[in-house]
Amino acid sequence: MTTEFKSAYGFERRDVTLANWRTAPFSHWSFQNLREMVPTAEIRATAEQPETALESSLLLGAPLDTGVADAKTARAFLDYAHTDAFVMMKGGTIIAEHYAPHCHVNARHIVFSISKSLTALVSGILEGQGAIDPDRPVTDYLPEAKGSVYGDCSFRDVLDMRVSLDFEEAYLDKMGAFARYRRATLWNPAEPGTPSETLLEFLLTLKKADRAHGGRFYYASPNSDLLGILIERASGRRYVDLFSDLLWKPLGAKNHALVSVDGAGSARSAGGVCVTARDLARVGQMLLDGGTAGGRQVVPAAWVEDMKTAGDPEAWKQAGPTFLPNGRYRSKWYQSGEADGAFCAIGIHGQWLYVDPSTETVIVKLSSQPNPLDDELKHDNFAFFRAMCRAAA
Repeated sequence: MTTEFKSAYGFERRDVTLANWRTAPFSHWSFQNLREMVPTAEIRATAEQPETALESSLLLGAPLDTGVADAKTARAFLDYAHTDAFVMMKGGTIIAEHYAPHCHVNARHIVFSISKSLTALVSGILEGQGAIDPDRPVTDYLPEAKGSVYGDCSFRDVLDMRVSLDFEEAYLDKMGAFARYRRATLWNPAEPGTPSETLLEFLLTLKKADRAHGGRFYYASPNSDLLGILIERASGRRYVDLFSDLLWKPLGAKNHALVSVDGAGSARSAGGVCVTARDLARVGQMLLDGGTAGGRQVVPAAWVEDMKTAGDPEAWKQAGPTFLPNGRYRSKWYQSGEADGAFCAIGIHGQWLYVDPSTETVIVKLSSQPNPLDDELKHDNFAFFRAMCRAAA
């Protein structure tokens, strides 16, 4: 007998496990249902206001040079690129929207490393309130970090991924430090005979590499999980309450968000946030509008301007980028370095928030891309976003 679930997803719910939830085809379901896989905490909007998707968009069906031979329209590209949800806004109005058959407008989709960029916004608000000074040492906020890699770096080093960390971001690692990291976040099953540890316990075991802090850009997710802990220590408040009261409610989000938590309740601020595509687009619009939403200043305008302009291009170049050769990285946001001033937040498995100030366009693309990284598809996506912005100009 074929169940309703299998008809929708092609497999049974019982087939999805903690060991396979980030792999295809199971990710088609699990990326929108994280709370059934791992512990989560709710980030509340002012009130839930379920939304209705646009019925159609001529822009998605019109001929478009996507750069992909077999994708002659935007809709064809979205299918090619494993898209679950796509929202495009211009001037604050949604002009195109698309959902895969297994997704819908009110689905809270995991955004992976876009979580880092959202957490940084909360940090920026606290900075504007005087609760955080990014030039101070991490140990001023987290004394127990002494003796770890974070014992002699600054808050700014954490924000800009310029911590000298002896750690490899190996997404397919099954046995090493990255797998241990995933177990600490409760994203991977426990290994028999392996001691359990909390996220913070894991972070405090990390060691420094053979170089100074504050040098080249070095992408490492543990820095952003530490950021979630740092903002809790600096404010004396829970991560989810900070996110809700400082960002989500003032933004005017229509759906509650989620974040995964470890065994001690620490938020997976580097990758565990789940939001709807439309609410994520509202974040992009808020940044496009200088940190304002609904007539109020949500994120300080000075912080937004610093994020868009102050990244160190030399630190980026020293990392030998294969993506955004003219780019920069500041406060967990990517600056394209292109003449249009585009900036973005990116997550593995094909999560994007792309903002083009030159055309006043915001694009969100949430995906269940089988390969976590797929550098070729990353370039395809970036070119597609630029083509869509030109088409909507």
